[in-house]
Amino acid sequence: MREILLVVHTGRADNRRVAEKVATWFAAAGVRLRVVDEEAPDLDPSCYAGVVPLGPTAAEGTELVFVLGGDGTLLRAAELARPAGVPVLGVNLGRVGFLAEAESDALAEAVELVVEQGYLVEDRMTIDVTATLAGEVIADTWALNEASLEKSSRERILDVTIDVDRRPVSSFGCDGVLCATPTGSTAYAYSAGGPIVWPDVQAMLVVPSNAHAMFSRPLVVSPRSVVGVSIDTDGQSGVLCCDGRRTFEVPPGARVEVRGGRLPIKLARLRDDPFTDRLVDKFALPVHGWRSR
Repeated sequence: MREILLVVHTGRADNRRVAEKVATWFAAAGVRLRVVDEEAPDLDPSCYAGVVPLGPTAAEGTELVFVLGGDGTLLRAAELARPAGVPVLGVNLGRVGFLAEAESDALAEAVELVVEQGYLVEDRMTIDVTATLAGEVIADTWALNEASLEKSSRERILDVTIDVDRRPVSSFGCDGVLCATPTGSTAYAYSAGGPIVWPDVQAMLVVPSNAHAMFSRPLVVSPRSVVGVSIDTDGQSGVLCCDGRRTFEVPPGARVEVRGGRLPIKLARLRDDPFTDRLVDKFALPVHGWRSR
């Protein structure tokens, strides 16, 4: 029997009602749903046929991770899907507007395409992130969108040196430095002044945030390179945060290294619309001339 891992933002009652409807549709099509143990108590038992522990094996043996929620829920689901190498399909309820309308044609179409296996799958680059202090590893993690090294004190600045492939590029004081993937180029990195990169481009972005320097432009580097961000030994400590979910304290003298990830994330999409169209839609860009608006 086909099996899908259902991940839901259970903190909203509307989401839970949508999950019940989705479960009914999948069950009618002979598709079994499982949920993680942390979400099961918040869902009606009719929503799932099995419960698995939250962790790297949660998605093993499934065809897909089906996500009901926003971008944060999608990132949480990606953590479960990545070790199993299965695709993640996100239905952003808040953005598309079917929170209170579980009968929505769009939602029904999403389930139907999954049942018919009519979805598309694309690999999205990730980054692997390591922080060391005096040769000892103090953090070892990854990110789909970005890794940010930021100042830990609002009143102070973070003194850093950036290097690429162990060759120094620049030193400056700043609020932080972001290392992002093309997927993350429309997220935090965009708000920090970074460029938008099409998702099929293999590259890493380095985006300083409020840097006090003559040269603090965003950099686009090869995914085969290693980007290093070192905190001055006499400076302030920083905070390393990956995808807004995994956070580590990074003391003075520590070094953060970012490189292309060993494992990609497989994202499922329901339509083959170009990224250009999705970008225009996401930011409501005026494509017909600003004077005609």
